[in-house]
Amino acid sequence: MTLPSAEASAPSPPKGGTIRISGSSTVFPITGGVIRAFRGTSAGANVRFELLETGTSAGFRDFCSGKVQISNASRPINSEELKTCTARGVNFIELPIAFDALTVAVNPRNTWAKAISTAELSRLWRRSAEGKIMRWNQVNAAWPATPIRLCGPGKDSGTFDYFNKAINGNASDSRRDYTSSEDDAVVVNCIAKDPQALGYLGFGWYASNTNKLRALAVNGRKGLVSPSVVNVQNERYSPLSRPLFIYINDSMLRGQDDVRRFVKFYLQKGPQYVKQARFVPLPDATYRLVETKLYRNVLGTSFGGDLPVGLTIGQALARSFSQLRQPVAR
Repeated sequence: MTLPSAEASAPSPPKGGTIRISGSSTVFPITGGVIRAFRGTSAGANVRFELLETGTSAGFRDFCSGKVQISNASRPINSEELKTCTARGVNFIELPIAFDALTVAVNPRNTWAKAISTAELSRLWRRSAEGKIMRWNQVNAAWPATPIRLCGPGKDSGTFDYFNKAINGNASDSRRDYTSSEDDAVVVNCIAKDPQALGYLGFGWYASNTNKLRALAVNGRKGLVSPSVVNVQNERYSPLSRPLFIYINDSMLRGQDDVRRFVKFYLQKGPQYVKQARFVPLPDATYRLVETKLYRNVLGTSFGGDLPVGLTIGQALARSFSQLRQPVAR
C-alpha cells in the first residue's frame, strides 16, 4: 500500500525529499499513523513518503540494497541479511518500538474452538501436516470432523518466521497448503469469510477486527493465556509475544535532514500510535533508552542475527539495549 503523494518505486537509492519505507505489515499501521501525524507538522508538510507493506524479509532486501531509508520489522535482522547489509556497506541503527502478541484467531461463528495448545498448533502447522491434517478433529478429537481452512502470513513475513520458530522449532518449518499473504488484511478477510477458518496474525490486526475475528487462548509455557496487552506486559503470553522494530540506514540518517527529523518525531510520538494501532507499547522509560540509542548513534543489531523466541519483555529489552553498555561505533 502506498500513502497519498508517494512516488513510484525506483531501484535507485532514495534522494532527499522522499522517505521510502518498506517491510512488516505488522508494523505498517504504526508507521502509517506516525507518517500522517508528521505530515501535519511544519517540518513534515512538504515531505513525500512511500510506505510499502512487503513483509519483513522483503523489507530487509530493500533496506540492505539501499532502496529505502527505513525498514519496518517484526523480527530482528537475521544472519544472512546482516551479511548482505555488510557486503553492501549499509550500516544501521536498530530501534525497538513496541511489543506484539501473535494471535491465533477463528471465525466468530466457530462454536467449538475456544483454546488451542502449542502442541496442537504444531500438529496443524508443521510441514509434515501438509495434505494430511485437513479436518478439525485431527487437531483435537473433541472438535468436528469438518474441513479446516488455514490462513496465515506468507514466507516473506516476520510473523511467519517467528510463529514457526516458536511453534515448530524452525522458522521455515511450515505447511504450504494454506491461504497466505504478507498483507495482514488478506489474512483477516480469509478468516472472516469462512466459519471453518483458523489463522494467525499480529495482535493489533486482531484487536482492530474483533467484529470479524475471535482469538483463541493458547496453552503454552505459562498455562492457558489469552492474547492481550496486559498478558504481554505481565510476561504471561509465551512463547508468542515478540518485539517490533524499525531499522534506520545510518548514512541516510546523517545525510538527509527529512529522515533525521522524521525518526526523531517517530520516537517522540510513536507510543501514542502504537496504542492507536492496538499493539503493546514499551514502558515510558524504555522509549527514552530508544532515543538514547539513536542520539548516541549505536550501530548494528543486539540480536546477532538470531531469532530470539520466548524472551520475556525484560529479557528482550535487555538484549535490545546491550549495545548501550559497549563503546559507541564511529
